[in-house]
Amino acid sequence: MEGFTQTTFHDQDRQWPVFRSGTGPGVLIIHEIPGITPQVASFAQRVAQAGFSVMLPSLFGTPGKPYSNGYMGAQMVRACISREFHVLARHHASPITEALRAMARALHQETGAAVGAVGMCLTGNFALTLMIDPFLMAPVLSQPSLPFGITASHRAALHISPEHLRAAQGRGCPVLGLRFSHDLACPKARFDALRAAFGQQFESIEIDSSPGNPHGISRMAHAVLTKDLVDQDGHPTRAALQRVIGFLQERLQAGSGVHA
Repeated sequence: MEGFTQTTFHDQDRQWPVFRSGTGPGVLIIHEIPGITPQVASFAQRVAQAGFSVMLPSLFGTPGKPYSNGYMGAQMVRACISREFHVLARHHASPITEALRAMARALHQETGAAVGAVGMCLTGNFALTLMIDPFLMAPVLSQPSLPFGITASHRAALHISPEHLRAAQGRGCPVLGLRFSHDLACPKARFDALRAAFGQQFESIEIDSSPGNPHGISRMAHAVLTKDLVDQDGHPTRAALQRVIGFLQERLQAGSGVHA
């Protein structure tokens, strides 16, 4: 985890390793399965270099450990049996979101400014629940994958309670979402539900991963900002990364006109 300072975040009787980098408005980056891989750490550093104070908690896995199919499978099983993650919940969020709200609140108190949150995959929808706090001004949902899409209603669900969804809708805050067009883990129905819930406040980036697409993106592509990022000019994943950073800058940095 080169380039980060490690601390520990305490919330009630629980604690998590947290990695910090950068200065400026706070951005909470919530990693994907299987953990803080080198690609996740690289994304966090890109955000820090763009002028943000990044908080990257380790919720599962081994920080810095490279991705592998075996590592992915083991951490997926762990998440499925964990009390902190409710992977099939359609109408309430995973309990871990309460600790993440506390982390976002700590960032807000530390910086005295609005904060952002970027969730990915298993944690992709968590920023919706964090939106119930008025200081969360820049929610980013990258390939939100909960609840697991075992039925049509699961595929269209947003992993948030009805009352919290109403609170998030009432904020009038823009929401940015990213997915690959043929990603079964983050189905089209979920983005349709986000559009229905947030209307013009929902900005979606859906990258073509259909067979024969012009960039040769695999139909199995999933992790827009990390594992499946192609960091080359003209590639749609690079454009998506740049839009995420631009969204955070527009919403949080000086001159944005946005205040907590």
